[in-house]
Amino acid sequence: MREIRNGSRDLTVRDLVKLKGKIFGLRLVPGTGKLVRGITVSEINRPGLAIAGHMEQFRSERIQIIGQGEYAYCLKAPAREVEANLAKMFGSSDIPCVIVTGGLKPLEVVRRACRKAGIPLLTTTFDTSTFIRELTMFLDDRLAAVAHVHGVLVSVYGLGVLIQGDSGVGKSECALELLKRGHIMIADDVVEIKRRIGYMLVGRSPKNIQHYMEVRGLGIIDVELLFGVGSILDQSMVEMHVRLESVAGGTPIRGYDRTGLENTEISILDVPVPSLRLPVTPGRNLAVLIEVAALNQRLKNQGYFVAKKFNESLMREMNPGRGKVSRGTGAR
Repeated sequence: MREIRNGSRDLTVRDLVKLKGKIFGLRLVPGTGKLVRGITVSEINRPGLAIAGHMEQFRSERIQIIGQGEYAYCLKAPAREVEANLAKMFGSSDIPCVIVTGGLKPLEVVRRACRKAGIPLLTTTFDTSTFIRELTMFLDDRLAAVAHVHGVLVSVYGLGVLIQGDSGVGKSECALELLKRGHIMIADDVVEIKRRIGYMLVGRSPKNIQHYMEVRGLGIIDVELLFGVGSILDQSMVEMHVRLESVAGGTPIRGYDRTGLENTEISILDVPVPSLRLPVTPGRNLAVLIEVAALNQRLKNQGYFVAKKFNESLMREMNPGRGKVSRGTGAR
């Protein structure tokens, strides 16, 4: 049902320069390393401590950023000391590249160290904080773990709801009813989910089927043309999971939560997502049930658990003396 891939091996320094070189103002310093090195993590490293000789926490797998602070230290510190520390830093084979920010001209000691280690040295006109923010966002999107799941993703009252179930159970029909009730579709049939910074899940549709929906008996429909541009979104967070389960005629409905006290979750890319099972029987309006479930989940997200409040109220009624402090005979 789920295919997971990690894009960390799909990006090289050459890809970074090709895709974002003009936007970020990136330029390769001639005579340094080649651009074939891979970028495997989205985090960025400022190697100030490493340049000063403290290598204990040096993260060599990250892109190394030399900003004004590191640049100023290299100017003031003894050249031999800086060169020796750079040689230790660049002894790691997994450093993707070194980028000098703020339009600063790379120091000769840095050039020489990159040339010896075969590490590409680049410059950018962006200031350090802006560049790190923009680069981290780009790398997080490109290197995020991805899951492709079979289902429908709909935004219900602003809450991203992933609807799954066996083939033919009525997922698309349920999504169609939600569209008619004013909610927004993100993806049908295949949902591409990425895990972003902060363990947030973001779902979208593959580009070749974006904004299309398959309905049994009708075929392929264009949601944007039928319901308007306000009925679609390119992406949404995945904050709730609903599984539709077909119940055969005459079979008793058992095993479903009747109180709402159960906190059921599923794991998508190691991120827990609240999950709900809904039995599909003739006459049930699943769209209305999903609307109510989405509203209830929003209350839970805000810290108000209706079922728990109701249960606590019942327990107080059943045990009226519970929690009361007995009066003692203390000194007057």
